[in-house]
Amino acid sequence: MAYQPGVPNHSTTHDDNESNRRLYNPYHDLQVPIQTIYKLPTSPEYLFPEESRAQRRSWGENLTYYTGIGYLAGASVGAAKGLGSGVKSIESTDTLKLKINRVLNGSGQAGRQLGNRCGIIGLLYAGLESGMVAARDTDDVINSVVAGLGTGAIYKAAAGPRSAAVAGAIGGVLVGLAVAGKQALKRYVPI
Repeated sequence: MAYQPGVPNHSTTHDDNESNRRLYNPYHDLQVPIQTIYKLPTSPEYLFPEESRAQRRSWGENLTYYTGIGYLAGASVGAAKGLGSGVKSIESTDTLKLKINRVLNGSGQAGRQLGNRCGIIGLLYAGLESGMVAARDTDDVINSVVAGLGTGAIYKAAAGPRSAAVAGAIGGVLVGLAVAGKQALKRYVPI
């Protein structure tokens, strides 16, 4: 109930001593407007001032973000692929439990395999990109494209130099397209 000074309450049947009393307001003597206490900042808060000058995630946040996104995307696509193969492997003589088991096994196996592959690709990319930013002391498109080239080359290095070169080129082109698409999206789509 809000405090309203000077408004006696005569609707109740209390004695006169109670009608002359007022509610205690602990904030009455404070000279600070209560609204300023709850105005929270909208920008991120940093412990060190040099962190606020950098307009990017730290290497640890980058590593976590790209690895997690890679694993999640790969596991989702792999589970959908495994769902299709699990449904195709169902035989007409299978019981309902066996049908469900085939679908779950197919989804789990394919999701796990593709999720791990994409997670490793994200891990390599995040490490290479953070290394490029630290080495060049600048954050631009070149770091991202070189990290994509390096990620593809390292991921397929065991398959031979030709496979590594092709995978590196594909990685560089894909990252270049993604960065260009992100910049075009920022410029032409008001969000």
